[in-house]
Amino acid sequence: MRLRNIKNASDKLLKSKHYLDEAKNHRGEFKKLFNNNNEIHLEIGMGKGDFILQMAQTYPNVNFIGIEKFDTVLLKACKKIDEYDLKNLILIRYDATLIEELFDKEIDHIYLNFSDPWPKNRHAHRRLTSDRFLKRYDKVFSADAKITQKTDNRSLFEFSLMNFVDYGYKIKDISLDLYKTDLKGNIQTEYERKFSSKGDKIYKVEVYKDYTS
Repeated sequence: MRLRNIKNASDKLLKSKHYLDEAKNHRGEFKKLFNNNNEIHLEIGMGKGDFILQMAQTYPNVNFIGIEKFDTVLLKACKKIDEYDLKNLILIRYDATLIEELFDKEIDHIYLNFSDPWPKNRHAHRRLTSDRFLKRYDKVFSADAKITQKTDNRSLFEFSLMNFVDYGYKIKDISLDLYKTDLKGNIQTEYERKFSSKGDKIYKVEVYKDYTS
């Protein structure tokens, strides 16, 4: 279902206390923006913001950044998140294909939650776990790279696992049916709530890579 555009969404974003405009001007300086040396965790394609809002509330000693490509979607997230005053959360409108323009080796953990599976083979390079994106992440990660992925799409999950391993990532944890495992500490996304309520399997993997070794 298409989300209806909100008139003047880009202008309305500027009124949000958590939205950062002209974000690429702060490349390499995000710890200064947060005014601390805490880790910075990034959610790519944050949707309406349920996940990153709960993460920021649950882990106040971690800094969170959510990026979303579409004005209308991000504005809905801003309206929800602006009900709170969170000093450890920044929201940015940006295209993930240009992510290396936004960060310079300052991200510690990336979350990929229910990303577009791009099911056609000719579109495989658009998947957020393709080699093309993993190379981009090399430029934004700090000393250690950590990625957590959740999806309901088995084909995307299998594709991602192969790409992670081929690219040098190691698997820390994996679930082929998340809701049949221990859910302690699990924070849901909007899509996760929807799919799990229908009984769909949720796949999850946590991978890491040490750039210093």
